[in-house]
Amino acid sequence: MNELDIADDVYPIDNISVKKQAFKDGIRDGFPIALGYLAVSFSLGITAKNAGLTAFQGFLTSFLVNASAGEYAGFTSIATMATYIEVFLVILIANSRYLIMSCALSQKLSPDIPWYQRILIGFDITDELFAISIARPNYLNPFYYFGAMFITMPCWAGGTALGIVVGNLLPIQLISAFSVALYGMFLAVIIPPARKNKVIGVFVIISFIASYLSTYLPYISELSSATRIIILTIVLSLIASILYPVKTKDGEENV
Repeated sequence: MNELDIADDVYPIDNISVKKQAFKDGIRDGFPIALGYLAVSFSLGITAKNAGLTAFQGFLTSFLVNASAGEYAGFTSIATMATYIEVFLVILIANSRYLIMSCALSQKLSPDIPWYQRILIGFDITDELFAISIARPNYLNPFYYFGAMFITMPCWAGGTALGIVVGNLLPIQLISAFSVALYGMFLAVIIPPARKNKVIGVFVIISFIASYLSTYLPYISELSSATRIIILTIVLSLIASILYPVKTKDGEENV
């Protein structure tokens, strides 16, 4: 058994060897995500180039923002000569779902984790890193997340810069094919826990159906995709927590 899968009271997360192993595991699990990021951000770089950004500007933007929807909204706003406040509001709305992910991920951190490590994790909350981190047993070792950040952030930023430099030289069909790899990675993240827990599996299916229907239902379909994701996340999570509360080690129900 991996020592990181044992409770923290057996192997404290501040142990140097545990930190090193957690960092390596983060790099290992983040590697396929990094490859997917490289492909997705490559196509994002084309949008950045059309907005007039240089390779360095695209690299710096992707390194600091780390969000495809938010960056795409930002780049398209820049292309239309939007004001700073308009760009800020557009990116804020597009990335608002990460507020919920941050709250959920904070519950995976031990109370002993220092504030600066929490801030560093919060700097790079993405769908994919959230998924692999939330699936870890027991408390999340921050160095696992740091390892995933270490391998994924350069690929995301580098892919954007590369897309600006040579993106228009490749067929758009090929770039779109690269992006499909990221969806395959998502399936690899959600299928294992869904197979172990039928409740998770059922709610995964329900979330797929609800997400599809939300694009056609009156009023809801008029909302942005980020807003629909937030609504579905809150509603389905609330239903799951009420119907199937998770029991703590003391046997108490934790809703």
